[in-house]
Amino acid sequence: ARPARSARGFCGRRERAGLFEAGRAVWEALYGNAAAARQSASKTLALNRGRDVDYAAAFALALSGDVPQARALAQDLAREFPEDTFVQFMYLPTLRALFALNARDPAAAIQALQVASRYDLHTVGVGYIGRFGALYPIYVRGVAYLAARQHTEAAAEFQRILDHRSIVLVDPMDALARLQLARALALAGD
Repeated sequence: ARPARSARGFCGRRERAGLFEAGRAVWEALYGNAAAARQSASKTLALNRGRDVDYAAAFALALSGDVPQARALAQDLAREFPEDTFVQFMYLPTLRALFALNARDPAAAIQALQVASRYDLHTVGVGYIGRFGALYPIYVRGVAYLAARQHTEAAAEFQRILDHRSIVLVDPMDALARLQLARALALAGD
């Protein structure tokens, strides 16, 4: 049986456990441990289903190359949360950008994230429970600019994360932004 879904993700122990496991899946994916990320994403979805858990699992799966399963989760989010601001203006654009990057289409990734730009510095619920999720649209936009060989624009996105790193909490986003900023600057000749 499929675990129940919830919009909040803050209620019970299973939801909290799902969020912590989702954070692990995302971190493994960000570190490049694709197999561990897919395994944690699978555990996440077995523990609990909900807006934030499904987003995190989809994010981890997209980063680890399992685009079909990530796309199915994104479709579920779009269908089940049609009026949710975070889902419509942050989660789905970020996932669509990752799908475009997997298809080697950085221009489509940048375009997908345009709608998210006005919400870039808003914090989402996952940042406070699972300790992940803040500033991900900015990070993915930076990666897309790198893929598009727009190094100056990429550097600006990664610098935005560093300028607002207090939002990141214990997420590895701060360290990754530093690494990517260095790459962008080196590629730009700086």
